[in-house]
Amino acid sequence: MSKISFTKMHGAGNDYIYVNTMLFDIPNPQAAAIAWSDRHKGIGSDGLVLIGASPIPEADFSMRIFNADGSEAMMCGNASRCIGKYLYEKTHPWPLPVMEGDGYQETRIRLQTNSGIKTLYLHIVEGIVESVTVDMGEPILEDDTLFNPNLAKSLSTPLHYKEEQGGGSALFVSMGNPHYVIFTDDVDQVGETGPVLEHHPAFPQRCNIEFAQVIPPSGGQEGGLRTRVWERGSGITQACGTGACATAVAAALTGRAGRTSQIVMDGGTLTIEWRESDNHVYMTGPAEFVFDGEIELVN
Repeated sequence: MSKISFTKMHGAGNDYIYVNTMLFDIPNPQAAAIAWSDRHKGIGSDGLVLIGASPIPEADFSMRIFNADGSEAMMCGNASRCIGKYLYEKTHPWPLPVMEGDGYQETRIRLQTNSGIKTLYLHIVEGIVESVTVDMGEPILEDDTLFNPNLAKSLSTPLHYKEEQGGGSALFVSMGNPHYVIFTDDVDQVGETGPVLEHHPAFPQRCNIEFAQVIPPSGGQEGGLRTRVWERGSGITQACGTGACATAVAAALTGRAGRTSQIVMDGGTLTIEWRESDNHVYMTGPAEFVFDGEIELVN
């Protein structure tokens, strides 16, 4: 069997296997994602990300992402940041322009995803991508292909919509993929409640489930939102970029936070800004290499 090269990376602990399909062909990415994501018998990850050339002139590169169960995802914010770091630090010579700033550099990548083109802004210091800001686009609060509110209201679970504390205790937000954000004092119910809600009929295409708790400012420290995620197709993950964006939007809509939030997840903290000027959500956070390797191709 032939071998392919891969890179394992993580964004705030959300780890994926990255393969450059401009160099290696992956004929069966669903099977590869299942086999390679296994944390006991494979590389171990939340899924597989394929980096490719863009088939359209409006984008520079493309991304496809497959969850650990082999299902294809529409978008992943953490993976997109990692792609930015991968492309800048491993693509030589760098094909896109770099803008000079005060002590730093910045470059822009237009990334084609299954939920549209996302713009990445790479913040570079001495040739290293220290963080990436992603324009995640506008949040969508109603989509009957992803969420049936009538079915949700019939439940006696946290899905039940309640008017309290200035807004609903649970809100649907799509960031190119579906999320349901539940405000609770028990974020650790993620492992028990998450899988039940992911597959509930209220979500025709399944759903990512966020459990969020407000962290008040204390001792001069900035507050935020402690969030745990049950990710569709992967289970509990250390972080979810689109989930952080959905949580920030839901918190702003219900008066629990302002337009900029610190989302504290198991693997790290992401800064989310929901700008009034264009109604877009901007996510900023780290991206890190873990290791490179070779593995046999799955047919």
